[in-house]
Amino acid sequence: MTDALADPHYLPHVTEGPGDGPRDIVILGSTGSVGTQAIDVVLRNPDRFRVVALSAAGTRVELLAEQAHRLGVRTVAVADEAAVEPLRRALAGRYGAGGTLPEILAGPRAATEAAALECHSVLNGITGSIGLRPTLAALEAGRVLILANKESLIVGGPLVKAIARPGQIVPVDSEHSALFQAMRGGSRAEVRKLVVTASGGPFRGRTRAELAGVLPADALAHPTWDMGPVITVNSATLVNKGLEVIEAHLLYDVPFERIEVVVHPQSYIHSMVEFADGSTLAQASPPDMRMPIALGLGWPHRVPDAAPAFDWAKASTWEFFPLDDDAFPAVALARHVGSLGGTAPAVFNAANEECVDAFLAGRLPFTGIVDTVARVVEEHGTPAAGTRLTVEDVLQAETWARARARALAQQASEAAGV
Repeated sequence: MTDALADPHYLPHVTEGPGDGPRDIVILGSTGSVGTQAIDVVLRNPDRFRVVALSAAGTRVELLAEQAHRLGVRTVAVADEAAVEPLRRALAGRYGAGGTLPEILAGPRAATEAAALECHSVLNGITGSIGLRPTLAALEAGRVLILANKESLIVGGPLVKAIARPGQIVPVDSEHSALFQAMRGGSRAEVRKLVVTASGGPFRGRTRAELAGVLPADALAHPTWDMGPVITVNSATLVNKGLEVIEAHLLYDVPFERIEVVVHPQSYIHSMVEFADGSTLAQASPPDMRMPIALGLGWPHRVPDAAPAFDWAKASTWEFFPLDDDAFPAVALARHVGSLGGTAPAVFNAANEECVDAFLAGRLPFTGIVDTVARVVEEHGTPAAGTRLTVEDVLQAETWARARARALAQQASEAAGV
């Protein structure tokens, strides 16, 4: 555990305290869920944070223009070049005649350019593996990377590990933020096990047979979190938990056999660390992403009142259950994929996204999501030993996996007469 990327004990980037003036931040994916909540944290703490650049896909130009104007950023980046003129008009409407508009970067590499701008920290809240290049750019530029884009680490783990310094990544996922905090309770050598909690999703307690006929509307009804459709279905299949196991392995250099998943329906304890003496430290907070986002923005300093706290005078019950690997095989498959390494995690992630789309469109049954992903992973095979991974390798593997997953889903749909 000597090469951990997210190391709460190693703080080489801290040069200022919470009262030493605003910390310059770049927010990637500013119009998404993580980005909008991060902006909320920033606006409530103008003495601590200053956003210098924003990036977004370009589908919500009015919101992006509003964010840019309200934050007074110097640069705005959009992936869709067709969004430049609508964005320019939206900005002009807010800045008024004679107002100095921010610089606009556009195109597929716009977010990557923004990630390398002069700042203290880069929050990568982009969804999907397109966040890989911005992740690498932020690390190469020496920025602290506040990582919400788990896919970039999962699909490009060796690439990220090759350039990231210990402590340069601060995770934002609630589970990994919890592990990050709890690990401070002992030395790195004293960590025995990481325990990642899962809500169990909307189908907790159901058998595999009972899951065969569930509908997209059922899978989208998450009992705890309000998320996008792909992430919500991933929570229902527990693919999200499998991805988090791979991420924990990469972030903390803990072997897969020492990373456990337990079901905790209330989603109050976000993860736990078991130490060598038998003690377990748990990080608990109400399910509100502003807390881990604020911790990432301010690390190693906490942001007061970032999110609501528990009312400990109110009675409550917290439950824990073992994971049913037969009904939810995604976690076991993810362990296998993570152990394979190379482009296997990219294949797993890309195939899953295609299978989720097929399920939501009614072309694939719920249980067919992970079954089809497993078949794609098996067909992909084992990477050659000693193969050096490149970004191009990742992208090619994803392209193949998406095409193969779509073909298998289509075959399943035709066989079922859909």
